[in-house]
Amino acid sequence: MSNTVLIGAQWGDEGKGKIVDVLARDADVVARYQGGSNAGHTIEIGRERYVLHLVPSGILYPGKRCVIGHGLVVDPLALVQEIRDLEARGVTVRGRLEIGDRAHIVGPWHRRIDAAREGRAAAGARIGTTQRGIGPAYADKAHRAGLRLGDLLETGWEECARERLNETNAQAAAAGTEPLDTAQTLKDLRAAGEALKPYIGDTVASLAADWRAGRSILFEGAQGTMLDIDLGTYPFVTSSNSTAGGACTGTGLPPKAIDRVVGVVKAYTTRVGEGPFTTELNDAMGEHLRQRGREFGATTGRPRRCGWFDAVVARYAAQVSGVDAWAITKLDVLDEVETIRVCVAYTCEGRRYETVPASARILAACKPVYADYPGWRCATSDVKQFEALPAAARAYVDELCRLTGVPLGILSVGPRRDSTFRLSL
Repeated sequence: MSNTVLIGAQWGDEGKGKIVDVLARDADVVARYQGGSNAGHTIEIGRERYVLHLVPSGILYPGKRCVIGHGLVVDPLALVQEIRDLEARGVTVRGRLEIGDRAHIVGPWHRRIDAAREGRAAAGARIGTTQRGIGPAYADKAHRAGLRLGDLLETGWEECARERLNETNAQAAAAGTEPLDTAQTLKDLRAAGEALKPYIGDTVASLAADWRAGRSILFEGAQGTMLDIDLGTYPFVTSSNSTAGGACTGTGLPPKAIDRVVGVVKAYTTRVGEGPFTTELNDAMGEHLRQRGREFGATTGRPRRCGWFDAVVARYAAQVSGVDAWAITKLDVLDEVETIRVCVAYTCEGRRYETVPASARILAACKPVYADYPGWRCATSDVKQFEALPAAARAYVDELCRLTGVPLGILSVGPRRDSTFRLSL
């Protein structure tokens, strides 16, 4: 298997965990390269359902080496609990997972700052974060005031942590809110550092060794293209680069290590959190997609906003990440829909847009230009190959590929591992 970057091509929640699980069969290493515990990758194997937040989805395949790259911000307490939960369910993690010593720490103070900012923001200015402290942790990284996981293995880190706790508690006092317990927080971080000590290492060096040895690497992204800090619907974005370029900056491997990019899209579109969403359906059809697709956030449980497939967004995602093939998920959610709509362009103030405008204000004012396609009105969830799909379903998938200029590589017609089949990958 070639070295592959897997990216979300919408606003996240496209089913990346499921596709990583499919591609991991042929990979030697699965490396996560950005984000934090704000991501939730859901995988169903038989009757078992797993939701992973920091550990790469490849951990569910025995024998696969998994890497948490330095591009992530890692909540040590959350990661320790996630590892324990996996081990309790019979998944071997120790000896298979390596955590980059350069990855920055999400501390309890970051979560407190995140929640306070969202709480203070006016309704129209809220980002809709998960309040897991991801943004403040990345901000400290940029301010050169952060702690890294490798620091927990050395002396002197507590002084930096205490300084941040004092700052946060001063803000809490000014706001009349409960301060963090400094002694308990430091104790918890010490314990987490000790628990994670066997996992922390120089992943830049080890991934370089994997590449030189010819081992196949699957780069796992979190969130989606439209949440990329630079290329997404700013300011309603995450705090890292969720597009393919983040695979290099988040692991230390060079661009020439990447052989192909696979983009994941749903057969419709969803979004969690605030921000513009051109094809959003605030009607019975939107609710039908939500209920049929079980569209509730894996991390927060929040109902996802649902809408028709947006070919403008998908084309943009394909362009900025160089997507070589699509993995289309949740086609079965459309099984009962009589007429399916696809947004092929936007209009705003007399102008037609074939790509995503940079301004969130303009995007929020855009109206979709739709093309309509007939539904197939029969079940597809038990189909095991593309040719066995109803003709209208095949035509719909072919049209999504034509509109976006990207061929189909993987198709998923249900949540289970065996509901996904590969075509060209």
